[in-house]
Amino acid sequence: MSAIDTLINSTIRSDVRAAAGYHVADASGFIKLDAMENPYQLPHHLRNDLAQRLADVALNRYPVASYSTVKQRINDKLGVPAGYDVILGNGSDELISILCMACATQDRRSTVLAPTPSFVMYQRSAQFAGMDYVGVPLKADLTLDLPAMLAAIAQHKPSLVFLSYPNNPTGNLFAEDDMVAIIKALDGFGLAVVDEAYEPFAQQTFMHRLPEFDNLVVMRTVSKLGLAGIRLGYLSAAPQLLAELDKVRPPYNINVLTQVAAEFALDHVAVLNRQAANLRAARADLTAALARIPGVEVFPSAANFILIRVPDSDDAYAKLLSRKVLVKNVSKMHSVLTNCLRITVSTPEENSTFLDAFAASQAA
Repeated sequence: MSAIDTLINSTIRSDVRAAAGYHVADASGFIKLDAMENPYQLPHHLRNDLAQRLADVALNRYPVASYSTVKQRINDKLGVPAGYDVILGNGSDELISILCMACATQDRRSTVLAPTPSFVMYQRSAQFAGMDYVGVPLKADLTLDLPAMLAAIAQHKPSLVFLSYPNNPTGNLFAEDDMVAIIKALDGFGLAVVDEAYEPFAQQTFMHRLPEFDNLVVMRTVSKLGLAGIRLGYLSAAPQLLAELDKVRPPYNINVLTQVAAEFALDHVAVLNRQAANLRAARADLTAALARIPGVEVFPSAANFILIRVPDSDDAYAKLLSRKVLVKNVSKMHSVLTNCLRITVSTPEENSTFLDAFAASQAA
Protein backbone atom coordinates (compact mmCIF):
# COMPACT_ATOMS: atom_id res chain seq x y z
CA MET A 1 0.00 0.00 0.00
CA SER A 2 1.38 3.41 -0.96
CA ALA A 3 1.93 6.22 1.52
CA ILE A 4 -1.01 8.21 0.16
CA ASP A 5 -3.29 5.16 0.42
CA THR A 6 -2.23 4.70 4.03
CA LEU A 7 -2.88 8.35 4.74
CA ILE A 8 -6.35 8.24 3.16
CA ASN A 9 -7.29 5.03 4.97
CA SER A 10 -6.26 6.48 8.32
CA THR A 11 -7.93 9.88 7.92
CA ILE A 12 -10.95 9.61 5.64
CA ARG A 13 -14.09 7.88 6.92
CA SER A 14 -14.66 4.44 5.47
CA ASP A 15 -18.20 5.26 4.29
CA VAL A 16 -16.89 8.33 2.43
CA ARG A 17 -14.15 6.23 0.79
CA ALA A 18 -16.78 3.72 -0.30
CA ALA A 19 -19.16 6.33 -1.71
CA ALA A 20 -19.28 7.20 -5.38
CA GLY A 21 -18.82 10.82 -6.38
CA TYR A 22 -21.73 12.87 -7.66
CA HIS A 23 -21.22 12.59 -11.40
CA VAL A 24 -22.28 15.37 -13.76
CA ALA A 25 -22.12 14.44 -17.43
CA ASP A 26 -20.16 16.63 -19.85
CA ALA A 27 -22.78 18.22 -22.10
CA SER A 28 -20.43 20.02 -24.49
CA GLY A 29 -21.91 19.88 -28.00
CA PHE A 30 -25.15 18.23 -26.84
CA ILE A 31 -28.75 19.34 -26.61
CA LYS A 32 -28.85 19.30 -22.83
CA LEU A 33 -32.08 17.80 -21.48
CA ASP A 34 -30.73 16.06 -18.38
CA ALA A 35 -30.58 18.73 -15.64
CA MET A 36 -34.01 20.43 -15.47
CA GLU A 37 -32.65 23.83 -16.45
CA ASN A 38 -34.67 26.69 -17.87
CA PRO A 39 -33.39 26.96 -21.47
CA TYR A 40 -34.18 30.67 -21.75
CA GLN A 41 -31.78 33.47 -20.89
CA LEU A 42 -32.85 36.92 -19.77
CA PRO A 43 -33.79 39.27 -22.64
CA HIS A 44 -30.82 41.08 -24.14
CA HIS A 45 -31.63 44.49 -22.67
CA LEU A 46 -31.89 43.02 -19.19
CA ARG A 47 -28.58 41.24 -19.60
CA ASN A 48 -26.95 44.59 -20.41
CA ASP A 49 -28.50 46.16 -17.32
CA LEU A 50 -27.39 43.21 -15.18
CA ALA A 51 -23.84 43.48 -16.54
CA GLN A 52 -23.66 47.07 -15.36
CA ARG A 53 -25.07 46.16 -11.97
CA LEU A 54 -22.49 43.39 -11.56
CA ALA A 55 -19.67 45.68 -12.71
CA ASP A 56 -20.41 47.99 -9.79
CA VAL A 57 -20.14 45.23 -7.15
CA ALA A 58 -17.40 45.70 -4.55
CA LEU A 59 -15.58 42.42 -5.08
CA ASN A 60 -12.94 43.44 -2.54
CA ARG A 61 -15.46 43.35 0.32
CA TYR A 62 -17.18 40.49 2.07
CA PRO A 63 -20.93 40.22 1.52
CA VAL A 64 -23.25 41.84 4.05
CA ALA A 65 -23.80 38.73 6.16
CA SER A 66 -27.50 39.39 6.83
CA TYR A 67 -28.36 39.40 3.10
CA SER A 68 -31.28 41.62 4.08
CA THR A 69 -31.92 43.14 0.66
CA VAL A 70 -32.16 39.89 -1.29
CA LYS A 71 -34.12 38.23 1.50
CA GLN A 72 -36.60 41.10 1.49
CA ARG A 73 -37.17 40.66 -2.24
CA ILE A 74 -37.73 36.91 -1.77
CA ASN A 75 -40.19 37.57 1.05
CA ASP A 76 -42.07 40.17 -0.96
CA LYS A 77 -42.18 38.44 -4.34
CA LEU A 78 -42.17 34.69 -3.72
CA GLY A 79 -45.05 34.16 -1.33
CA VAL A 80 -43.37 33.93 2.09
CA PRO A 81 -46.08 34.49 4.75
CA ALA A 82 -46.14 37.76 6.69
CA GLY A 83 -44.02 37.52 9.82
CA TYR A 84 -41.82 34.79 8.35
CA ASP A 85 -38.29 35.11 7.00
CA VAL A 86 -35.89 32.96 4.98
CA ILE A 87 -32.34 31.71 5.23
CA LEU A 88 -30.26 31.37 2.10
CA GLY A 89 -28.04 28.61 0.82
CA ASN A 90 -25.62 27.94 -2.01
CA GLY A 91 -28.40 26.19 -3.88
CA SER A 92 -30.86 23.94 -2.06
CA ASP A 93 -28.02 21.40 -1.73
CA GLU A 94 -26.41 23.50 1.00
CA LEU A 95 -29.76 23.97 2.74
CA ILE A 96 -30.25 20.19 2.84
CA SER A 97 -26.77 19.89 4.38
CA ILE A 98 -27.57 22.63 6.92
CA LEU A 99 -30.75 20.83 7.96
CA CYS A 100 -28.90 17.55 8.40
CA MET A 101 -26.06 19.13 10.37
CA ALA A 102 -28.51 20.94 12.64
CA CYS A 103 -30.46 17.74 13.36
CA ALA A 104 -27.58 15.24 13.62
CA THR A 105 -27.57 14.66 17.37
CA GLN A 106 -24.32 13.60 19.03
CA ASP A 107 -25.75 11.51 21.87
CA ARG A 108 -27.60 9.11 19.57
CA ARG A 109 -27.95 8.27 15.87
CA SER A 110 -30.65 10.40 14.34
CA THR A 111 -32.54 9.53 11.18
CA VAL A 112 -33.50 11.11 7.87
CA LEU A 113 -36.48 9.54 6.11
CA ALA A 114 -37.80 10.13 2.61
CA PRO A 115 -39.82 8.40 -0.09
CA THR A 116 -37.66 6.63 -2.60
CA PRO A 117 -36.79 7.23 -5.36
CA SER A 118 -36.33 10.92 -4.70
CA PHE A 119 -33.58 13.56 -4.78
CA VAL A 120 -30.27 11.81 -4.12
CA MET A 121 -28.88 14.61 -1.95
CA TYR A 122 -31.24 13.74 0.89
CA GLN A 123 -29.42 10.45 1.40
CA ARG A 124 -25.94 11.80 0.69
CA SER A 125 -26.30 14.72 3.08
CA ALA A 126 -27.69 12.45 5.79
CA GLN A 127 -24.73 10.09 5.40
CA PHE A 128 -22.12 12.85 5.48
CA ALA A 129 -23.74 14.38 8.58
CA GLY A 130 -23.50 11.00 10.32
CA MET A 131 -27.23 10.28 10.27
CA ASP A 132 -29.08 7.11 9.35
CA TYR A 133 -31.17 7.21 6.19
CA VAL A 134 -34.42 5.31 5.66
CA GLY A 135 -35.99 5.24 2.19
CA VAL A 136 -39.65 4.22 1.92
CA PRO A 137 -40.43 2.93 -1.58
CA LEU A 138 -43.12 4.59 -3.64
CA LYS A 139 -45.96 2.47 -4.91
CA ALA A 140 -45.77 1.08 -8.43
CA ASP A 141 -47.81 4.03 -9.73
CA LEU A 142 -45.20 6.37 -8.16
CA THR A 143 -47.56 7.69 -5.48
CA LEU A 144 -46.75 7.80 -1.78
CA ASP A 145 -47.27 4.63 0.20
CA LEU A 146 -48.83 6.49 3.12
CA PRO A 147 -49.28 3.48 5.46
CA ALA A 148 -45.63 2.53 4.92
CA MET A 149 -44.51 6.12 5.49
CA LEU A 150 -46.47 6.41 8.73
CA ALA A 151 -45.22 3.02 9.94
CA ALA A 152 -41.62 4.03 9.23
CA ILE A 153 -42.11 7.32 11.07
CA ALA A 154 -43.53 5.48 14.09
CA GLN A 155 -40.65 2.99 14.05
CA HIS A 156 -37.66 5.29 13.40
CA LYS A 157 -38.81 8.61 14.89
CA PRO A 158 -36.90 10.56 12.21
CA SER A 159 -35.57 14.02 12.91
CA LEU A 160 -36.14 14.96 9.26
CA VAL A 161 -38.54 13.79 6.58
CA PHE A 162 -37.91 15.18 3.09
CA LEU A 163 -40.89 15.40 0.73
CA SER A 164 -40.06 16.57 -2.78
CA TYR A 165 -43.14 18.39 -4.13
CA PRO A 166 -43.27 17.63 -7.03
CA ASN A 167 -40.94 14.69 -6.71
CA ASN A 168 -37.68 14.32 -8.57
CA PRO A 169 -37.20 12.14 -10.64
CA THR A 170 -40.84 11.09 -11.00
CA GLY A 171 -42.35 14.54 -11.59
CA ASN A 172 -45.61 13.91 -9.75
CA LEU A 173 -47.21 15.81 -6.89
CA PHE A 174 -47.93 13.67 -3.86
CA ALA A 175 -51.50 13.92 -2.54
CA GLU A 176 -51.87 16.96 -0.29
CA ASP A 177 -53.80 15.01 2.36
CA ASP A 178 -50.99 12.44 2.52
CA MET A 179 -48.43 15.22 3.00
CA VAL A 180 -50.47 16.71 5.83
CA ALA A 181 -50.80 13.31 7.51
CA ILE A 182 -47.00 12.95 7.48
CA ILE A 183 -46.46 16.46 8.87
CA LYS A 184 -48.89 15.73 11.69
CA ALA A 185 -47.32 12.34 12.42
CA LEU A 186 -43.97 14.08 13.04
CA ASP A 187 -45.40 16.63 15.45
CA GLY A 188 -43.29 16.91 18.57
CA PHE A 189 -40.12 15.17 17.39
CA GLY A 190 -39.44 15.68 13.67
CA LEU A 191 -39.34 18.26 10.90
CA ALA A 192 -41.21 17.83 7.63
CA VAL A 193 -39.21 19.48 4.84
CA VAL A 194 -41.28 20.16 1.73
CA ASP A 195 -38.83 20.67 -1.13
CA GLU A 196 -40.53 22.88 -3.72
CA ALA A 197 -37.70 23.20 -6.23
CA TYR A 198 -40.18 22.91 -9.12
CA GLU A 199 -42.89 25.19 -7.71
CA PRO A 200 -42.84 27.54 -10.76
CA PHE A 201 -44.09 24.61 -12.85
CA ALA A 202 -46.36 22.93 -10.29
CA GLN A 203 -47.99 26.16 -9.04
CA GLN A 204 -48.93 24.35 -5.86
CA THR A 205 -47.23 25.07 -2.57
CA PHE A 206 -47.18 24.55 1.18
CA MET A 207 -45.53 27.93 1.77
CA HIS A 208 -48.79 29.59 2.83
CA ARG A 209 -49.41 26.75 5.31
CA LEU A 210 -46.29 27.43 7.39
CA PRO A 211 -48.32 29.13 10.16
CA GLU A 212 -50.39 25.93 10.57
CA PHE A 213 -47.46 23.65 11.47
CA ASP A 214 -44.54 24.50 13.75
CA ASN A 215 -42.58 21.55 12.34
CA LEU A 216 -43.00 22.45 8.66
CA VAL A 217 -40.04 23.70 6.62
CA VAL A 218 -40.54 24.83 3.01
CA MET A 219 -37.46 24.87 0.82
CA ARG A 220 -37.06 26.25 -2.70
CA THR A 221 -34.41 27.23 -5.21
CA VAL A 222 -34.28 29.85 -7.94
CA SER A 223 -32.40 27.39 -10.15
CA LYS A 224 -35.45 26.00 -11.96
CA LEU A 225 -36.93 29.47 -12.32
CA GLY A 226 -34.07 30.31 -14.67
CA LEU A 227 -31.13 31.16 -12.40
CA ALA A 228 -29.34 27.83 -12.01
CA GLY A 229 -25.96 29.48 -12.57
CA ILE A 230 -26.10 31.71 -9.49
CA ARG A 231 -26.75 28.81 -7.04
CA LEU A 232 -29.30 30.27 -4.64
CA GLY A 233 -31.72 28.34 -2.45
CA TYR A 234 -33.95 29.56 0.34
CA LEU A 235 -36.05 28.03 3.09
CA SER A 236 -38.64 29.30 5.51
CA ALA A 237 -39.97 27.97 8.80
CA ALA A 238 -41.33 29.17 12.12
CA PRO A 239 -39.17 32.12 13.29
CA GLN A 240 -37.79 30.33 16.36
CA LEU A 241 -36.89 27.26 14.31
CA LEU A 242 -35.35 29.36 11.55
CA ALA A 243 -33.10 31.08 14.09
CA GLU A 244 -31.72 27.70 15.20
CA LEU A 245 -31.08 26.53 11.64
CA ASP A 246 -29.37 29.82 10.81
CA LYS A 247 -26.71 29.08 13.45
CA VAL A 248 -25.42 26.26 11.23
CA ARG A 249 -25.24 28.37 8.06
CA PRO A 250 -21.66 29.32 7.21
CA PRO A 251 -20.98 33.07 7.34
CA TYR A 252 -20.79 34.72 3.92
CA ASN A 253 -22.20 31.62 2.22
CA ILE A 254 -23.83 33.70 -0.56
CA ASN A 255 -21.34 35.65 -2.66
CA VAL A 256 -21.91 39.25 -3.71
CA LEU A 257 -22.36 38.42 -7.41
CA THR A 258 -25.10 35.91 -6.60
CA GLN A 259 -26.77 38.40 -4.28
CA VAL A 260 -26.83 41.22 -6.83
CA ALA A 261 -27.90 38.92 -9.68
CA ALA A 262 -30.75 37.52 -7.56
CA GLU A 263 -31.94 40.99 -6.56
CA PHE A 264 -31.91 42.09 -10.19
CA ALA A 265 -33.75 38.98 -11.40
CA LEU A 266 -36.41 39.29 -8.71
CA ASP A 267 -36.96 42.91 -9.72
CA HIS A 268 -37.87 41.43 -13.13
CA VAL A 269 -39.54 38.24 -11.87
CA ALA A 270 -42.43 38.72 -14.31
CA VAL A 271 -40.02 37.82 -17.13
CA LEU A 272 -39.07 34.57 -15.39
CA ASN A 273 -42.70 33.78 -14.67
CA ARG A 274 -43.55 34.15 -18.37
CA GLN A 275 -40.74 31.76 -19.23
CA ALA A 276 -42.14 29.26 -16.72
CA ALA A 277 -45.58 29.61 -18.31
CA ASN A 278 -44.06 28.89 -21.73
CA LEU A 279 -42.41 25.77 -20.33
CA ARG A 280 -45.66 24.58 -18.78
CA ALA A 281 -47.31 24.86 -22.19
CA ALA A 282 -44.38 23.08 -23.82
CA ARG A 283 -44.63 20.33 -21.20
CA ALA A 284 -48.22 19.64 -22.26
CA ASP A 285 -47.22 19.52 -25.94
CA LEU A 286 -44.24 17.26 -25.30
CA THR A 287 -46.30 14.95 -23.10
CA ALA A 288 -48.91 14.55 -25.83
CA ALA A 289 -46.28 13.93 -28.51
CA LEU A 290 -44.50 11.28 -26.44
CA ALA A 291 -47.78 9.55 -25.65
CA ARG A 292 -48.38 9.06 -29.38
CA ILE A 293 -45.19 7.03 -29.81
CA PRO A 294 -45.93 3.29 -29.62
CA GLY A 295 -44.48 1.48 -26.63
CA VAL A 296 -43.85 4.64 -24.57
CA GLU A 297 -45.48 5.12 -21.17
CA VAL A 298 -45.65 8.76 -20.08
CA PHE A 299 -46.08 9.62 -16.40
CA PRO A 300 -47.94 12.77 -15.27
CA SER A 301 -45.60 15.64 -14.44
CA ALA A 302 -45.99 18.88 -12.50
CA ALA A 303 -42.30 19.75 -12.96
CA ASN A 304 -40.22 20.99 -15.90
CA PHE A 305 -39.32 17.45 -16.89
CA ILE A 306 -41.17 14.34 -18.01
CA LEU A 307 -40.58 10.76 -16.92
CA ILE A 308 -41.20 8.05 -19.50
CA ARG A 309 -40.83 4.29 -19.64
CA VAL A 310 -39.56 2.65 -22.83
CA PRO A 311 -38.92 -0.98 -23.81
CA ASP A 312 -35.13 -0.59 -23.41
CA SER A 313 -33.88 2.56 -21.68
CA ASP A 314 -30.18 1.77 -22.15
CA ASP A 315 -30.64 1.36 -25.88
CA ALA A 316 -32.75 4.52 -26.19
CA TYR A 317 -30.26 6.51 -24.14
CA ALA A 318 -27.32 5.35 -26.24
CA LYS A 319 -29.10 6.16 -29.50
CA LEU A 320 -30.00 9.63 -28.24
CA LEU A 321 -26.38 10.20 -27.25
CA SER A 322 -25.29 9.22 -30.74
CA ARG A 323 -27.58 11.98 -32.02
CA LYS A 324 -26.09 14.50 -29.55
CA VAL A 325 -29.15 14.61 -27.29
CA LEU A 326 -28.47 14.20 -23.56
CA VAL A 327 -31.27 12.99 -21.26
CA LYS A 328 -31.14 11.27 -17.87
CA ASN A 329 -31.27 7.49 -17.71
CA VAL A 330 -32.78 6.89 -14.26
CA SER A 331 -33.54 3.21 -14.79
CA LYS A 332 -30.92 2.03 -12.27
CA MET A 333 -32.05 4.32 -9.43
CA HIS A 334 -34.86 2.07 -8.20
CA SER A 335 -36.93 -0.87 -9.37
CA VAL A 336 -40.02 1.31 -9.89
CA LEU A 337 -37.97 3.24 -12.48
CA THR A 338 -37.01 0.25 -14.59
CA ASN A 339 -36.48 1.34 -18.22
CA CYS A 340 -37.28 4.98 -17.39
CA LEU A 341 -35.79 8.13 -18.87
CA ARG A 342 -36.19 11.68 -17.55
CA ILE A 343 -36.40 14.46 -20.15
CA THR A 344 -36.14 18.16 -19.38
CA VAL A 345 -38.76 20.31 -21.12
CA SER A 346 -36.96 22.85 -23.31
CA THR A 347 -37.59 25.27 -26.15
CA PRO A 348 -39.91 24.24 -29.00
CA GLU A 349 -36.85 23.80 -31.24
CA GLU A 350 -34.97 21.56 -28.82
CA ASN A 351 -38.11 19.60 -27.96
CA SER A 352 -38.67 18.98 -31.67
CA THR A 353 -35.08 17.85 -32.17
CA PHE A 354 -35.40 15.50 -29.21
CA LEU A 355 -38.69 14.07 -30.48
CA ASP A 356 -37.24 13.39 -33.92
CA ALA A 357 -34.18 11.69 -32.42
CA PHE A 358 -36.26 9.74 -29.92
CA ALA A 359 -38.82 8.58 -32.49
CA ALA A 360 -35.96 7.39 -34.71
CA SER A 361 -34.39 5.53 -31.78
CA GLN A 362 -37.65 3.69 -31.08
CA ALA A 363 -38.25 2.84 -34.73
CA ALA A 364 -34.75 1.47 -35.27
